[in-house]
Amino acid sequence: MPALLGFGAEGWGWALLSGAALTLAVALTAMAIGTVLGAALTVAQVSRWPWLTRSAAIYGLVLRGVPELLVVLLLYFGAPGLLAEVAALFGLPAPGSPPAFLTGSLAIGLVSAAYQAEVFRGGLLAVPRGQIEAAMAAGMGPFTRFRRVIAPQVLHRVLPPLGNIWQFNLKDSALVSITGLAELMRVSLVAAGSSRQPFLFFAAAMALYLVLTSVSSAAFGLLERRGNRWAGAR
Repeated sequence: MPALLGFGAEGWGWALLSGAALTLAVALTAMAIGTVLGAALTVAQVSRWPWLTRSAAIYGLVLRGVPELLVVLLLYFGAPGLLAEVAALFGLPAPGSPPAFLTGSLAIGLVSAAYQAEVFRGGLLAVPRGQIEAAMAAGMGPFTRFRRVIAPQVLHRVLPPLGNIWQFNLKDSALVSITGLAELMRVSLVAAGSSRQPFLFFAAAMALYLVLTSVSSAAFGLLERRGNRWAGAR
């Protein structure tokens, strides 16, 4: 039985580690997508245009209100048919199924953006208005105000909740296994079925997920401590 987890000809060690690396890649890509889109949604939420504010609110309501698995299924299985119909209207060939990695990362990133937007909005609203007005009175332009006054304080406040969102992204990456992408969950499922040792491989997958989440927690903890020292020195 230990040989099944080894790195020999009959072992699944390299496949499990490769799956863990792919899981990490999916989570990182999803987090990046969520951060960029979440920041854009935050700008929309605090904008002066009601239609933009309402659009961002509807996005958050929908994406926070549906299961992540449904979003993955919608993009991977539903989007190709819709794109084929749109392409047919313009006399173009059907684009086919999108890459599983891209679809999974995008699906998790879209949901992550809805949560990150609320985190960024809370951090932005926590910045004292007086400091922004003082920066304006000192002649700082919008970019300088954001870089020197707003961004440091927002980042200090949003790091803990962003750490939680990252952990959710890391675990939600297991949902991408339904697309056939050989991430950690998919590899463990295939290995369990091939060897008929489900407990062994699911336990190994659990251990690898715990390693990823524990290292991530330690990294975010280090960033938070450095941020607290920076804030205390101000």
